[in-house]
Amino acid sequence: MSRPGRLPVESTREDRIVCHVDMDCFYAACERLREPALRDEPVIVGMGYEPGETSGAVATASYEAREHGVESAQSIEQALELLPRRETADPDAEPTAYYRPVDMPYYEDVSEQVRSILAEYADVLRAVSIDEAYLDVTDRTDWESVETFATELKDEIAETVGVEASVGVAPTMSAAKIASDYDKPDGLTVVEPGDVRSFLAPLPVAAVHEVGPKTATELAEMGIETAGDLAAADPAALADRFGERGRAIYRYARGEDDRDVTPVGRPKSLSRESSLAPAEGDTETVREQVRTLAEAVADRANRRDALYRTIGIKVVSPPFDIHTRERSLSGPVDRPDLVRSVALDLLSAFADREVRKVGVFVSGLSFSAGDQASLGEWDDAGGDTETVAHDDETATSFRSPSGNQRLSGQTTLADFR
Repeated sequence: MSRPGRLPVESTREDRIVCHVDMDCFYAACERLREPALRDEPVIVGMGYEPGETSGAVATASYEAREHGVESAQSIEQALELLPRRETADPDAEPTAYYRPVDMPYYEDVSEQVRSILAEYADVLRAVSIDEAYLDVTDRTDWESVETFATELKDEIAETVGVEASVGVAPTMSAAKIASDYDKPDGLTVVEPGDVRSFLAPLPVAAVHEVGPKTATELAEMGIETAGDLAAADPAALADRFGERGRAIYRYARGEDDRDVTPVGRPKSLSRESSLAPAEGDTETVREQVRTLAEAVADRANRRDALYRTIGIKVVSPPFDIHTRERSLSGPVDRPDLVRSVALDLLSAFADREVRKVGVFVSGLSFSAGDQASLGEWDDAGGDTETVAHDDETATSFRSPSGNQRLSGQTTLADFR
């Protein structure tokens, strides 16, 4: 699929087009990626949960599980009362659910794949959690074609990674986020500049940016129950009750939001992956796929003016064993032919294996051409390294090529998806 190029126009704030991409039930979606039998079934992912135990809390409940009252932050014990564990339930018991423990390194790896796609659709990207990001796409599309643009983005995520995203498009960050929640799951909602206030007006006041449950309760005491009520309220009275935040939520309810999408930081790795269904045992077929992925990764690095110090591959073999191998140079380079040859060389270690999925990544990124190393300077200290995670091992045995430390800090229930 050809990527959208930069439009030769100078945008104004009124022209700005912001996309908010939110992955639907992300943890459960990731579990379904490696266990296709879980598709369309109630799936509950627990934090602090171990298979067969009743401790922990619900991190994510699939939409099928939510239909039975299971919600994020519930205790696993409560969830089990609503949906018994499928594997141990009475054969005649209905409904039941599949329970799985949180596997953050795996989810981070999938998140990195999604983010790599997002980076191709926008020059300005801000990932705000493991499963959501803002994109400023003003220079990639316009309001007449943005629905097609966003549809292509959603389709590429689904086809390449295998997870669904809901996308909201609006001229402001706060409206785009609300729009992405408007038609979940797998939704797409476009709110054009002149429609923001009318779009927000009938929504519950809790939908407004910076309005949490406690603030919503206080607003209800003031007779303010919808975003439209808030937009029509007296800003001075709101400031008296809530301070400067009162004026801020008043502006958000009116569709006024001058925040810019600002990147958190540059990526630490770039990758592309491809699934092979069914698992492929033909070595040349897998090698051809690796060649294609290596070219795509090298091209992505080149377009982002990125140099890389490490080249690696990821191989997933049946049932769900994940292997990564990588080779490091003493300094960063920009050599597409090297990415291809090293990836194929690393792949030779898996010549006798069936392959379900294969990926190529570059990491140790830098963005200064002056740092480029010469060929032949492979890091003698490191050599090739390999990491393996089996489906029955703990998550800590898997090393994701992501390198995004911001994601690994997700440990609170408030952050769960």
